[in-house]
Amino acid sequence: MHTRNFSTWTHSHVFDTGNQAAERGTRLVMWITLAMMAIEIAAGLGFNSMALLADGWHMSSHAVAIGLSAFAYAAARRLAQDARFTFGTWKIEVLAAFASAVFLLGVAGLMAFGSVERLFSPAPIHYREAMAVTAIGLLVNLGCALILGGAHHGHGHDHGHDHHHDHGHDHGHQHHDINLRSAYLHVIADAATSVLAIVALAGGWWLGWNWLDPVMGLVGAVLVGRWAIGLLRQSGTVLLDREMDHPVVEEVREVLDGFAHGEGHTRVADLHVWRVGREQFACIASLVTHDATLTPQRVRQALSIHEELVHVSVEINQCDDGPAPGRPPHRH
Repeated sequence: MHTRNFSTWTHSHVFDTGNQAAERGTRLVMWITLAMMAIEIAAGLGFNSMALLADGWHMSSHAVAIGLSAFAYAAARRLAQDARFTFGTWKIEVLAAFASAVFLLGVAGLMAFGSVERLFSPAPIHYREAMAVTAIGLLVNLGCALILGGAHHGHGHDHGHDHHHDHGHDHGHQHHDINLRSAYLHVIADAATSVLAIVALAGGWWLGWNWLDPVMGLVGAVLVGRWAIGLLRQSGTVLLDREMDHPVVEEVREVLDGFAHGEGHTRVADLHVWRVGREQFACIASLVTHDATLTPQRVRQALSIHEELVHVSVEINQCDDGPAPGRPPHRH
């Protein structure tokens, strides 16, 4: 059996220097969040509102996590030309998103603990003042969401290599920018807990339902926990290269299987596909064939319709005689 290899690698495609708008947006939101965090914690302590205090501490973790997102963009940009990163620095951003999800889980736990404690040990609440601060916090959160939403919109049109696929497939990519999504998710979680706090304070003030404040804290904890788990799964999938069920893998298999219908009794011996950028994948394929005319260049040319494949390595194992192992003889 003779083996031929061919690998292509366009380094500039995968080096992701980070989106400047996303970096600026996350940095600005971090400072805004820090300021609002200090106000809400002070108000929660002063007005004795568990929902408001939970929202403030919740916001403190968001300030750290959003700061981590901004740092990840800066680190990915500064290290973009560091040759030690085989496939570029994009996964620094994914790692930051994973860390942010861990922060969210910790916040959810603290929120739940504090709410249960307050449920069994109620204390008087200054409803009017607490509602005013919470309403301001909600407006700040919505403003931050608009900032990050604008950065996301700009990011989606500034990759420098727009893919216009002519093969008729829409993958519906879920990983445009996990780091930016994590920062956005922190802001949305803040907004959600602010809404819950307002509902709890209104119910306690107007209806005398003092128990609603800690109950809404528990609801917020469950909501934040669910979002955190979703972000953990999404970022963990990328970090662990667990994407062989991605639609692009099936499309690669379809192309490779096309060579199996010829006279050379070709089969796919091995295939590895993993993500190396927001919409970019690397691929290693090993084929066993009896077709002496099959070359790595032919395989690469066939795979080139999938522009998200930015690194393709092909190994052709030529059988000296007989059909390719593991495949029945070709029948006309």
